[in-house]
Amino acid sequence: MSTERPIQVIAFFLPQMHPVPENDAWWGEGFTEWTKVASAQPLGPTHYQPHLPGALGFYDLRVPEVRERQAALARRHGIDGFMYYHYWFGGHRLIDRTVDEIRVSGRPDLPFCLCWANENWTRAWDAGQKSILMEQRYDAEERAAHVEWLAETFADPRYIHVDGRPLFAVYRPQVLEEMSDFVEQLRNAARARGVADPYLVKFDTHGNFDPPQTYGFDAAAQFLPHGVSEWVPFAPTPPGWQPNHLYMNYEDVVNRFIDHVQPPWTRHECVMPSWDNTPRRRSQGALVMLGSSPDRYERWLRAVYERAPERGGVVFINAWNEWAEGAHLEPDQMWGDANLRATARVVLGAEPSDAPDDGDPPHPLAEAAQGRYEELYLDVYDRYVRARRRLTSFDEVVRREVDRRCENLSKELREERARVEQLSAQLKRLLSHRPSQVEIG
Repeated sequence: MSTERPIQVIAFFLPQMHPVPENDAWWGEGFTEWTKVASAQPLGPTHYQPHLPGALGFYDLRVPEVRERQAALARRHGIDGFMYYHYWFGGHRLIDRTVDEIRVSGRPDLPFCLCWANENWTRAWDAGQKSILMEQRYDAEERAAHVEWLAETFADPRYIHVDGRPLFAVYRPQVLEEMSDFVEQLRNAARARGVADPYLVKFDTHGNFDPPQTYGFDAAAQFLPHGVSEWVPFAPTPPGWQPNHLYMNYEDVVNRFIDHVQPPWTRHECVMPSWDNTPRRRSQGALVMLGSSPDRYERWLRAVYERAPERGGVVFINAWNEWAEGAHLEPDQMWGDANLRATARVVLGAEPSDAPDDGDPPHPLAEAAQGRYEELYLDVYDRYVRARRRLTSFDEVVRREVDRRCENLSKELREERARVEQLSAQLKRLLSHRPSQVEIG
């Protein structure tokens, strides 16, 4: 898929924002990412936790309107597409509804690609690292089914391409058994469907910084904060904060990775607006980036974006919605949409214009013929929200006026009743004191 700009900005997207039977069984009915997010507690004074959503609220990804608005926000602020995490456990897929509905419905019309999160599903969130809930399996039959499914997905007209080739990433290639077989089968499956040879990206995770060619891949990519501790020292525990966690100055990370040296192979760079996985590591082992802010994120993104053409033409952002890791471009209650606006300033050269708070913006249909559906959707949705706010405000004014008038009428009624009772009492007194009638004979 071609893009209007030579650089593609792709945000990681976590699809775990709705209940699934497996999580109901493992963690309790109704469990989602929001469960951890909303219950997080600060580790010390001035610690920003919990991270609570702003404009989008505690959304449910099963709702198509949510996905449309996310896509519209992303496009409006310079995000070219989402990289959805893809969970394949030997034929059993988890958290698959979002991607499946996007594929089947054709909506939203925002480019996307996949990252195979190829590690065992464990109880890492409650420190049960050795308790495996869903195990990765890589036998030949399951691998064949997997590559066929992937090749079919690559054929989607919205699928993101690099140099004309569908982009597919693997989170942890070093644990894949018979990697060469997987790569060969995947390329063969794509060719059989008439799809271009996949552009395979190896993420640098869990201490593995090997060249991508080691695994038969085309490029590597950063997956920060993986590897950050190799280059940036940890900070002392802030006074009054819990000591059993790891702390790092965000600005130190920004400065170090702005100056990061590119290896002799293609490695796409990654930036993150912040990082704080306290919700997932409540008792110990959380990594908290201290002092993150939209302006520091913007400075980092700008440096990476400007040199992206010489480093593979792709910039990854971690992430669009990793709320339990404190890494999200989506608006929150601390910064609002400041990170999105920072992204737009770097990628688009300016912030998107906002419609006025009152009054209708220009009618969008004239621009819709040349624009994208998501832009029209977001525009109409914003018009709808403003109209509902005005209606609600009007209802409130009317209700208050009615209440005021009813109160005044009630007061007048009470006063009139008091006057009637007073006059009635006077009348009774007059009647009781009237002169006796004298009978005249």
